[in-house]
Amino acid sequence: MSDLIAKTSMDQRLAAIVTPVIKGLGFELVRLRLMAGKTRTLQIMADRPDGGIEVDDCAAISTAVSAALDVEDPLEDAYILEVSSPGIDRPLTRLKDFEAWEGYEARVETTELIDGRRRFKGKLAGVEGEEVLIEIEDGGETVTIGLQFDWLSDAKLVLTEYLIAEMLRTRKASGAIDESEFDEIETEADAPGAPHSEE
Repeated sequence: MSDLIAKTSMDQRLAAIVTPVIKGLGFELVRLRLMAGKTRTLQIMADRPDGGIEVDDCAAISTAVSAALDVEDPLEDAYILEVSSPGIDRPLTRLKDFEAWEGYEARVETTELIDGRRRFKGKLAGVEGEEVLIEIEDGGETVTIGLQFDWLSDAKLVLTEYLIAEMLRTRKASGAIDESEFDEIETEADAPGAPHSEE
C-alpha cells in the first residue's frame, strides 16, 4: 500500500481493515489518517473508482467501517470517525491519480532532496512507468521532470479557477447540481474578496 494513502504503521494497519469494507461497497480508499488529539480522529477519504461520492455514500461507508473496526478493535481509546470525499483540491495518493489529473496543477513533496529541494509545484504531465511527470518552472523555462512515485511524501491538486470550473462542469453534466445552484456558485467565485489560487 502506498505511504501516501496510509503513512504510519497504525494508519497502514487500519487501512488493511477498512480497505476491503470500502471496496465491498463499491468505493476506493483515497487516504486514511489517525490524527492525535484529546480524542483521536480517524479521517477516511473515499471515492468512487470513476469519481463522484455523495454524502449518503459517506454515511454508508462510516456505518460499515465502524462495524468492522468494532470487530477488529485495533484502537483501544475512544476516537471520532470522519468519512469524507477527497474534495476539489484532493490529495493524490495513487499512481493512477497522477494520470487521471494530467494537465492540472499540483503541489508535490518528496522524502529526499532532489536538486536541492523537496517541494515542487507545476502541471501534472502524466506517468511513465513508476515515475510521476510534472512540468515545473526552472530558471524561466518550463521543464518536465520525473519523480519516482516511491519518493513522494505528499501530493495534492492546487485549487485553481480552472480546476473549480472543471469540477462544476462535471457535476452539472452528471446532474449532481442543477442550473440555478451552478449559477449561484459561479457568482460566489467571481465575488470581490473571493479567495484566489495565487500564493
